[in-house]
Amino acid sequence: MSAPKAVLSLVTLGVGDLARSIAFYERLGFRRRAVSAEGVGFFEAGAVTLAVYPAAELAKDAGLAAGRATTAVSLAWNCASPDEVDAALALAAEAGAVIRKRGHKTSWGGYIAYFTDPDGHLWEIAHNPGFPLDGEGRLTVPD
Repeated sequence: MSAPKAVLSLVTLGVGDLARSIAFYERLGFRRRAVSAEGVGFFEAGAVTLAVYPAAELAKDAGLAAGRATTAVSLAWNCASPDEVDAALALAAEAGAVIRKRGHKTSWGGYIAYFTDPDGHLWEIAHNPGFPLDGEGRLTVPD
């Protein structure tokens, strides 16, 4: 039997207040799916589905102690230009995000900003001229 193809299909964020998180991601512009699902929120996020789920339940499902959001992982929202990065950051602020770092040029020629969601999950908003976006907004990483 051959190994299944490795594909990242779903990212689940453990949250403290499910209703607050669902409202935040809707205000950020993510389209909610499976609205009838109770106890979880699912959102279209390009080729990946984003889910928000109570942190205590997520820890229980995994058989782990409940923890807090960490900066050991960041989620990224890539944009087609620096202006789009700034617009996305403004949208995040309006939705209730905490701005951690305003848009700025990087040493590698890009433009990035950072915010955290209401549960402290770290998001990077980036424009990387070396990694263009395809027609669906997916990142194209060259070989």
